[in-house]
Amino acid sequence: MITLGDAKTRKVARQFAKFCLVGGSGVLVNSGLLFMLVEWLHLRLFVASPVAVEASILNNFLWNNLWTFRARSVQLPRLAKFNLVSLGGMAITTGVLYLLAEHGGLHYLVANLIAIVVATLWNFALNFLWTWGAA
Repeated sequence: MITLGDAKTRKVARQFAKFCLVGGSGVLVNSGLLFMLVEWLHLRLFVASPVAVEASILNNFLWNNLWTFRARSVQLPRLAKFNLVSLGGMAITTGVLYLLAEHGGLHYLVANLIAIVVATLWNFALNFLWTWGAA
């Protein structure tokens, strides 16, 4: 027998799965741009990382807005909330990246992937509850 709680749980699980898939596309945007900025333009990691993260934030907002949470339009207040939550995620990502790459000796792209995983739960929880209002 399916209860309302089970249906809600499945809906949240589907949204989390979609959020993670969208995040995967953001990882590609982030990592690709980070590689280009560091390797081709020779920018320092602390300059390149926030630029790459912001590009992935915009990518992720558009896909999450349309697909994960099925919003009918792009609303600037929602984009502002998403960006604010994501900036918290960016601080987490940048801090973990720095610790793992500069102090842990990991290659910066591997460290970046680990950092993104660490920030994912923060980003989903706050966006689910605040940005899209437990959609």
